[in-house]
Amino acid sequence: MSHVPFAVRSRVAAGVLVAVTLSAGLSACAPLIVGGAVGGALVAVDRRTSGAQLDDQGIELRATNRLRDQMGNRARAGVTSYNRRVLLTGEVASAADKELASKIVSQVDNVAEIINELSVTNSPSLQERAADTLITGRLKASLVDAKDLSASAFKVVTERSTVYLMGRVTQREADRATEIARNTSGVQRVVRSFEILTEAELARMLPKPAANEAK
Repeated sequence: MSHVPFAVRSRVAAGVLVAVTLSAGLSACAPLIVGGAVGGALVAVDRRTSGAQLDDQGIELRATNRLRDQMGNRARAGVTSYNRRVLLTGEVASAADKELASKIVSQVDNVAEIINELSVTNSPSLQERAADTLITGRLKASLVDAKDLSASAFKVVTERSTVYLMGRVTQREADRATEIARNTSGVQRVVRSFEILTEAELARMLPKPAANEAK
């Protein structure tokens, strides 16, 4: 019987959607090289403020260091921060260690929320880690190729063939990205952790065209 990870939240943020979607049907492999142009309004732009981006970098660094210093080899934890919301993936030795990891990260400055997806199990093999890297590359390439999405709006993490999607996106974008992830070769499950924006909020974030381009 497989273990189903669950989200442990330290704070609940408004407008956040977290859902687990089982992958139904796997498609052929997408290109491994991430590239391509995104035209029109879907330009490559980070939807976080510059302050949030700096905070995320600091959170990842400090949380990783504290987990390593305080837990040692009892945890193989990956820390991903997006808009001050922290996703923990990887493995720990016990349920108590899983709770401890949340406590350690919650004490890092600027952390707004914790999504604890650490599994109480043995570390994956090198082959499993390589497969996860391959899945991430395929999915990122597919997001770039999707002309109705801005790939830069999404953060993708893969652990044991489970894909975690993060970002500040509209409901349409969330559903579209989930569909793409579910149909990416090798994906077994998709966990969504999005901050949902309205279409009006997204429109205000997008850069305005230059005056000479608008004419």
